[in-house]
Amino acid sequence: MRADRLVSLVLLLRQRGRLTAATLASELGVSTRTVLRDIEALSAAGVPVYAERGRHGGFALLPGFRTELTGLNHDEALALLAAGTGRGEQVFGLGSALASALRKVVDALPEGHRGTASDAAQRLLIDPETDLLSRRLITEEVPDTTMIEVRRAVLAGHRLRIHYAATGQPPQWRTVDPIGLVTVRDRAYLLATRSGADRTYRLSRVLAAEELPEPAQRPNRVDLDRVWRERCAQFLSDSDQITVLVRVNPARREELLNTALAVRAEEPDADGWLRLEVTFQDSRHAEWALWQLSTDAEALAPQSLRTSLRNRAAAMATCYGVSS
Repeated sequence: MRADRLVSLVLLLRQRGRLTAATLASELGVSTRTVLRDIEALSAAGVPVYAERGRHGGFALLPGFRTELTGLNHDEALALLAAGTGRGEQVFGLGSALASALRKVVDALPEGHRGTASDAAQRLLIDPETDLLSRRLITEEVPDTTMIEVRRAVLAGHRLRIHYAATGQPPQWRTVDPIGLVTVRDRAYLLATRSGADRTYRLSRVLAAEELPEPAQRPNRVDLDRVWRERCAQFLSDSDQITVLVRVNPARREELLNTALAVRAEEPDADGWLRLEVTFQDSRHAEWALWQLSTDAEALAPQSLRTSLRNRAAAMATCYGVSS
């Protein structure tokens, strides 16, 4: 909306000083012509914005001008600034809204605290793209047009048509009743029902979406956390996954859990190791995951997995055996 853009323009000038029309256009995601029109509108409304000519010119506000926004204390602002760092702009297609909100957060602070909060936020990093083992997190991309339609339908309580590409199937149009959106480890999901049956759709597989005018058939209130837990439990019970009983060196516990889909039980073993019951996608997944841990993990059950690992180890020993 134009009103939000005008506020964002004023906040940019307040916090960063003189800026060129090109820089403002880039920050706001509009053309330079639109920025010039917005500058004229602000001047007409009495906002003291002026132009400076020359090589280092641009637009600026008269010193001392301040907008009236709701204040926040230092810790509240710091929490919001920290949450908005990293890849937060990718969540549910709200990147531009997040950028605008963070500018308002900074502006809402008392003048002496702005720099302190911004500097402090730079000391906090949430969910970086890689971990200590240099494993890069893969973010699934969802087109903005698709994300906007899905988000609108969820929030407005309207039915939704999606062109969905399920694994191993040609894309099909489906009409669903959206319940909510969930993001987990940079993957976003749409929780919905279809003809009364529970459905969970990965948003990266939604090729197109259309918000429909008719209301969705769904409860007025929802406990999204509970619904997600129930969907996860149903997913684990319905698939071809395998549950493995394994002993693992505590130093490699996190490595094991990073490859498993779920942990069903965990207890200490007599020798200081851990005994876990974990779920993998299938037998090949379980064999691969435990092979990575070498002698720091031992599969106790099922027997078929123990046999596969023994055969693999024997083949490796033969490959690297010393010839006579």
